[in-house]
Amino acid sequence: MTQTTRKDIATPTRTKEILEKYGFSFKKSLGQNFLIDTNILHNIIAAADLTKEKAAIEIGPGIGALTEQLGRAAGKVMAIEIDQRLLPILSDTLSPYDNVDVVHGDVLELNLQELIEDKLAGFEKISVVANLPYYVTTPILMKLLEERLPLENIVVMIQKEVAERIAAKPGTKEYGSLSVAAQFYADTQVAMIVPASVFVPRPNVDSAVIRLKVRDRPAVEVDDEDVFFRVVKSSFALRRKTLLNNLMNGLFPKAQKDAVVQMLEEIGIDPTRRGETLNMEEFARLANESIRRGYINK
Repeated sequence: MTQTTRKDIATPTRTKEILEKYGFSFKKSLGQNFLIDTNILHNIIAAADLTKEKAAIEIGPGIGALTEQLGRAAGKVMAIEIDQRLLPILSDTLSPYDNVDVVHGDVLELNLQELIEDKLAGFEKISVVANLPYYVTTPILMKLLEERLPLENIVVMIQKEVAERIAAKPGTKEYGSLSVAAQFYADTQVAMIVPASVFVPRPNVDSAVIRLKVRDRPAVEVDDEDVFFRVVKSSFALRRKTLLNNLMNGLFPKAQKDAVVQMLEEIGIDPTRRGETLNMEEFARLANESIRRGYINK
């Protein structure tokens, strides 16, 4: 069969056939939920803005439902799968796609920069497109962003609640340190909500596709990224407490309280505000000024 006439994997019937053929059983510990709706997959591909001149990285291809769509849309695909039991299945289901490479390994342990240079050489525009396991969503996203990989977009299916937190704006209940961290590195947007009914097995919660357009440079200039994120994390430590109380609870020595109050007032931030009301620029101002005054060491 050719790529265009081959029956899609992401249907209830074909998925069942493949699982039965290989006697595959789902591992709850790996968060395995396979998509069985091709329309959802087409929307994911569209959100990633792929062409044959671009490459894609998939994390957790499963039995290849999204992978085959990526193979049709992108010039080259590197799919990373942790579950060794799926390798022979992928070898079978993806056999018509000579532009797909399957790598066995844990994405959190792999050197992605080296893999990109090896497997996706020649492609300047690369996107991560994946249906991520819920239990490792945040570590995977932060690895992709923090390692400054040459990525254009990250388009991933994740738990709806986490997607809303990533895209949240200041002053909302969803806004937190994850929102700031993701938006520091990327422009974020929830592309679509996905019901639990389009997965096998069916998860307990709805999902969402989120699109992170990776920035050429961080959203704000900071003197030290580690200090910036320490300030952000401290500011959200206890949401009901004021910004000042959170900052004094571990980040600054108690003896510096009056100096910290003065600093906040001088940079235009009311010490009685709560952390979730600060925007990215205010967090950057606070972190940078803390370093300049010697209150926090790099």
